[in-house]
Amino acid sequence: MIKPATCRSLQLAATLLVTSSCFVACSNLKTSVQTDDAPANPRDVSDVPNAVPRNEPLSRYGNPESYKVYGKTYYTLPSSKGYKERGTASWYGTKFHGKRTSSGEPYDLYAMTAAHKTLPLPTYVEVTNLKNGHSVIVKVNDRGPFHDDRLIDLSYTAAAKLDILPYGTGQVEIRAINPDQTATTATQTESIAAPATAGENQTLYLQVGAFSSRDNAQRMQADLLSQDIGAVRIVEATTDAGIFFKVQVGPLASHMEANRVTQELKTLGISNSHSIVQ
Repeated sequence: MIKPATCRSLQLAATLLVTSSCFVACSNLKTSVQTDDAPANPRDVSDVPNAVPRNEPLSRYGNPESYKVYGKTYYTLPSSKGYKERGTASWYGTKFHGKRTSSGEPYDLYAMTAAHKTLPLPTYVEVTNLKNGHSVIVKVNDRGPFHDDRLIDLSYTAAAKLDILPYGTGQVEIRAINPDQTATTATQTESIAAPATAGENQTLYLQVGAFSSRDNAQRMQADLLSQDIGAVRIVEATTDAGIFFKVQVGPLASHMEANRVTQELKTLGISNSHSIVQ
């Protein structure tokens, strides 16, 4: 089946907004509107194993602090810890097979990989098809898909194993995996049951950016405040990769309010916000 065209990784020559001394390294922005497709004589992928999560250093390429595509700015998350989100998954196949991904690795349509706009490269995630409950584990090693309504772009094989190929897209939940921890059935069940909800003595926020520079975080905070988006705070966090300054909108009263603010942020060109509970 021919799937809708998807934009892949970023060329060094593409217009990137880099807000720190971070090396610009998302390669090969594919902006063609040509359609993608499955292999003419596809292999049996039923026995292709999940990606095996392991600790890896951040890719030298593909992890700028921020970058701009089609006039929208995306902010690379400093860490994937605790990341979980629901949205639309698409897939990419022969059009990009063998071509370089944003991390520098060649794209293999028979590998268990994926592209995401903001997760650090590499990140291992569990992807669950919300329609049938099927789950796979993939390695995020590429950037995209650059559509407002898309969350993740799966390799041909990952999409096949989730039974998304016949439909072109599917509703999924993705959850970042800590390589030091083994996913359990109980965790998977909890993941599918409902999105994170603020409980007693917990507060809901939308994280919209994270920077190694406090000045950059303050600039984003000022921009958001000028748009009357609501309260905006900066949280300093120490990770293995260093100190980061996270820009968060909130506190928010409910997920309904978070969804409303998310839509407002998209009108401002910020489409990579995600909910966190603290």
